[in-house]
Amino acid sequence: MFIPHGGGPLPLLDEPGHRELIGFLKALPQSFPAPDAIVIISAHWEEEVATITSAEAPELIYDYYGFPPESYQIRYPAPGHPALAARLKTLLERAGIDARLDAKRGFDHGMFVPLKLMYPEAQIPCVQLSLVKGLSPSQHIAIGKAIAELRTDNVLILGSGFSFHNLRAFGRGSEPDRDNLAFEAWLIDICTNAATDASHKARALTNWQSAPGARHCHPREEHLLPLHVCFGAGMDSESGTAQLIFDDTVLGKKTAALRW
Repeated sequence: MFIPHGGGPLPLLDEPGHRELIGFLKALPQSFPAPDAIVIISAHWEEEVATITSAEAPELIYDYYGFPPESYQIRYPAPGHPALAARLKTLLERAGIDARLDAKRGFDHGMFVPLKLMYPEAQIPCVQLSLVKGLSPSQHIAIGKAIAELRTDNVLILGSGFSFHNLRAFGRGSEPDRDNLAFEAWLIDICTNAATDASHKARALTNWQSAPGARHCHPREEHLLPLHVCFGAGMDSESGTAQLIFDDTVLGKKTAALRW
């Protein structure tokens, strides 16, 4: 699944602009069986090669600034999963993708903010997988394809980003943001249209910058690429067609969540 994780810690602070997202994330686990483990691809971690958290109990990284003191006291003691991390590395390398383990890196807010709402008990083991610098869309689709077999072992592959991520545009005026609406419509159609096959979807997502409103919605694409990983992991299921599971506003902008 690809989900929006909201602005910094604001979903955990009940910020009104996140009301719909908060309700969605809290209810989401009721729509599918509990996973045995979770692999999270967060927009907030980039490395030279695909890197995987491998600690048994990663600490939290409060990678946001200027928020209330209580946002730096958030706790989410989910266990790591060293064996799953090692398997991830093997799957990536088997596909010809350089990968490494990192036993020191903790969980960033792209992980703990949505998961604290989804699974507040923090009992499901989690592993975080980085984006790769250069932010190649095709490379991130390939990463998803390489790890797709984890789905058959009841592992949730969770892309944590935002289908709209222009920080300067959030909360700007009351007029409809036509570029935001146009890009959302394009993205939802590409991902959910069963009439287009997986190869067409892959070409469109690889060339996402050509979509209407693309660079307005993503001046930099790190919040979109977790979706590419999820698409890659779901390419072989029903022609890569996703189900739209969230289509609402966050901080006044339309954003989506998708499930393969």
